[in-house]
Amino acid sequence: MKIYTRGGDDGSTGLYGGGRVSKADLRVDAYGRVDELNALLGWVRAVKTTDNVDATLALAQDGCFRLGAWLASPAGKDPGVAPPTQEDVEMIEAAIDAMEAQLDPLKTFVLPGGCEAAARLHIARTVCRRAERQLVALHHTEAVEPVFVQWLNRLSDLLFVQARWENRRSGVPDEPWPPASDDEDQ
Repeated sequence: MKIYTRGGDDGSTGLYGGGRVSKADLRVDAYGRVDELNALLGWVRAVKTTDNVDATLALAQDGCFRLGAWLASPAGKDPGVAPPTQEDVEMIEAAIDAMEAQLDPLKTFVLPGGCEAAARLHIARTVCRRAERQLVALHHTEAVEPVFVQWLNRLSDLLFVQARWENRRSGVPDEPWPPASDDEDQ
């Protein structure tokens, strides 16, 4: 496979399965943001998270490729890979529930950060939200399967819980926002 084709030098790109569109097309932006998320998930995995976090991130990367294939295909064209499904959403929910059962309940917002893995997970979470917003924008111009938006929405929730999980594992407490005032400590 040749890396460069020169086909996009005019500002267009080919859709998977046929047709060309502008690189500024909402569809291209949507699958580009999912691709960005996929790369960030790989960056998170590079810091050696816990086994259960790594396993769910590997599944999320697979889901990003599957979602990207569907978004990169012309409407009505099957790219030949399974799209994210309601079962995928439910698997993410089960992973969230299992982790949350072992975390202290949230009483306030928490500042993004903490240990290296948690900080990376928070960045991935915000990029996931951006991809979700782009999918919603795309849906205003053409049909997008609702489960695609649900999957990204739930994935961003998972990334938040995983960040808290990795901080707990590392002995780094979540930093509450707003911080407790001196009056509350008395």
